[in-house]
Amino acid sequence: MAELPFSATTPVSVAAVGLRSRNAEELARFYRDAVGLQELSRGEGAMVLGAGERPLLTIEADPAAKPDDAREAGLFHTAFLLPSRAALAHWLRHAIERGIEIDGASDHLVSEAIYLSDPEGNGIEIYADRPREGWAWENGNVAMKTLRLNVDDLLLAAGEGGWSGAPDGTVVGHVHLRVGDPTEAERWWHEAVGLDTMARYGPSAVFLASGGYHHHIGANSWHSAGARRRDPARAGLSWVSLSDTRADRESRLEDPWGIVIRIAPGR
Repeated sequence: MAELPFSATTPVSVAAVGLRSRNAEELARFYRDAVGLQELSRGEGAMVLGAGERPLLTIEADPAAKPDDAREAGLFHTAFLLPSRAALAHWLRHAIERGIEIDGASDHLVSEAIYLSDPEGNGIEIYADRPREGWAWENGNVAMKTLRLNVDDLLLAAGEGGWSGAPDGTVVGHVHLRVGDPTEAERWWHEAVGLDTMARYGPSAVFLASGGYHHHIGANSWHSAGARRRDPARAGLSWVSLSDTRADRESRLEDPWGIVIRIAPGR
């Protein structure tokens, strides 16, 4: 496997995400064609997709599931971190050529990010980090903003070559969740997982991480303020898997909204 980006080398990092799908074949096709993941295995009603040999996304077939509801707790987006700015430029050129619908594009100071949605409404971020040596810090928090992405400048980084799928070294850099109360989420991630607060966007969003990364977990209430426990019969987020170098066994947690967090020992 290729060298991993900083996000995946911290004591706690995101390993993979599970989605419950009403049409698993269609959803898997989208993640292959649009995002560039490869199918690694399938069986028992689930397909595992990833980059290189690394599993990143499990799609669980559940044709009877109710559609996801953005007003409830659940997934805001899964963020696929590409190993270089050139790879992000190659993906963007691919998206333009294929006519893939883009929801937005932002410069977050620490990263450059492009946003889209899958056919079942699950948010996706495709991004590349800027070198962490250049990240700015303010009162112990990493400086992040949402600015307009300079698309023309990014495309210049493509250079030679093109997009041939998510390259080896691609990881799930972070997962952004919909919650009912970001303050409660912040407390839970501190106590249950040991993440540190890295930044806040007012009272409605918080960003948490391990080992000084800008964020492994985001939690917002932009559309879900006051949400109660997630309805387990809905399509959308099934679980988030974390790798934890401090863990000596696998465990399963639920956050205050019933979002399942799997923890496995990391290397």
